[in-house]
Amino acid sequence: MSRIDTLAGNYRRVCGLPWDPHTAGPQRVWLAVYEKDDERKLRARLGVFEEATRATGHGWRAVDLTNAFANWVTTSPFGNYMASYFAAPGRLGPGPLTAFRTWVADRIRQSLGTLADPETTVLALTGIGGLFGFVHLSDVLPLVDPHIRGRLLAFFPGEYLASNNYRLFDARDGWNYLATPITAAEPEVRK
Repeated sequence: MSRIDTLAGNYRRVCGLPWDPHTAGPQRVWLAVYEKDDERKLRARLGVFEEATRATGHGWRAVDLTNAFANWVTTSPFGNYMASYFAAPGRLGPGPLTAFRTWVADRIRQSLGTLADPETTVLALTGIGGLFGFVHLSDVLPLVDPHIRGRLLAFFPGEYLASNNYRLFDARDGWNYLATPITAAEPEVRK
């Protein structure tokens, strides 16, 4: 069985558990952690996760963040700085990056707000790697989690370090977040 198949099976088990409506926002976030080398495989098999979600009686909507920065920079007031950004990326200061973080959170909140049945739907975020170098997911999720009524599934190319610590692309020190980790680790067999 492939790592993606194992991840999908573990996701289905988590999705199939009863959803407590009184769970705090951060605990409504699931991070599906997979090896960064499996990004294309995961994208090709995304339908397996949708099928698993629907098989457990829940709705599904996917939001792709791959091109978030490009979309933001071409439509925001900071778009005027696009040429200078590409000439010297390090000069994009905290003001524009804060605006981008808010823009990403707004897009996710808008998607959550348009769900037909928000209490029983999974909003799946793909393309998290598209945020890399601009904003951290750890800075976006706190802006979003108070608005989650069902579940938010973020496909996370990196690693789960234990004790709720995550590392995106093995590129920065881990960050702590109270999400439910879903990994491709084989489930323990109880005897």
